[in-house]
Amino acid sequence: MTVSVEINLIVGSLALLVGIFMFWTLPIIKTIEKNGQLFPLLSIIIPARNEADRISPLLRSLQEQHYQSFEVLVVDDHSTDQTAEIAKSYGAKVLQNKAVESGSGKSTACWHGAQHAKGQWLLFLDADTSFTNADSLFKILGFYHRKGARGILSLQPHHTVHKLYENLSAIFNVIVIVGMNVFTIWGPAFKAAGSFGPCIVCNKKDYFLTGGHHKILSAVMDDLALGQAFMDNNLPVYCMGGRGIIDFRMYPEGLRSLVEGWCKSFAVGSKSTHPVVMAMTILWITGGFMSTAALISSITGFNSGAMVLSGLLYAAYALQMMRFAHRCGNFNRWIFLIYPLLFLFFSTIHLYSLFRAHVLHSVSWKGRKIDV
Repeated sequence: MTVSVEINLIVGSLALLVGIFMFWTLPIIKTIEKNGQLFPLLSIIIPARNEADRISPLLRSLQEQHYQSFEVLVVDDHSTDQTAEIAKSYGAKVLQNKAVESGSGKSTACWHGAQHAKGQWLLFLDADTSFTNADSLFKILGFYHRKGARGILSLQPHHTVHKLYENLSAIFNVIVIVGMNVFTIWGPAFKAAGSFGPCIVCNKKDYFLTGGHHKILSAVMDDLALGQAFMDNNLPVYCMGGRGIIDFRMYPEGLRSLVEGWCKSFAVGSKSTHPVVMAMTILWITGGFMSTAALISSITGFNSGAMVLSGLLYAAYALQMMRFAHRCGNFNRWIFLIYPLLFLFFSTIHLYSLFRAHVLHSVSWKGRKIDV
């Protein structure tokens, strides 16, 4: 066995162990509290820009909820399709976000919706989400109530995959969740990076106390910035997995949309990740490449002992990645047999996002140029 193969095996094995510490758990809400009398009126705010092809499942799932003490406000953010008409057909109140301000259009839309909300609790939902079952709202609101109905409860929806290219998002989903800092073996020892964006619950008093989305209009990553605004006011931020409660399908328009979306997310998102978590993530990705290099080297060198060890390490990495990814979404299991390609795609997009952020100082999303 050559020295290079030995080094690759050692680093790869260490990185595999680090991966366990890095993504120790992703808690989900299991308890259902069906006493709706405990919950005040809920205002569900859905910012929507050209979401005609995606918003119907969400609005349909809202109609199917056992808990129905809520209003639905769809904030049409300069859509050029039938978003508003579809929302109205499901009984939602449609607000037109006429503001034209710098920064994220989503933040201005959310702020506009919050100003018109009648409920004491606010639930911000991305238009591409949908509830998994009829008890989803009871689970979310019950958990928030048990936590004292203060601060933010945010859920990262379970990613549903329909087309082959969508599996390229597997590693991104893992890294986004790990990058929140609170899912390592040390639990809440590290400060949360912020909140997840697609599903956020808070009470109206806390929201306006922190300045809400109006305070973070210039933020590219509105979810991280909003969570930080709450923590700056000593309000708690709870981050949970959404499996069994809420789903979403990311970037169904095609590969270009997927690249733009993840480029926007990673352009500035990594700045909020704790240095220890970042170091573990880098080592984990590096170990994935080195375990692949060990396998290739042992095969080309016809070293049977090295082939067995590197083959076992490669298989262990594939199984670990599959386990991590399936906490985040229903990705195809076989795709992890070629996990080095997933790592390569992730690394390429991450480098491209750094180029867009630090050289071009802008990213593109939904036809908008966003300054970074």
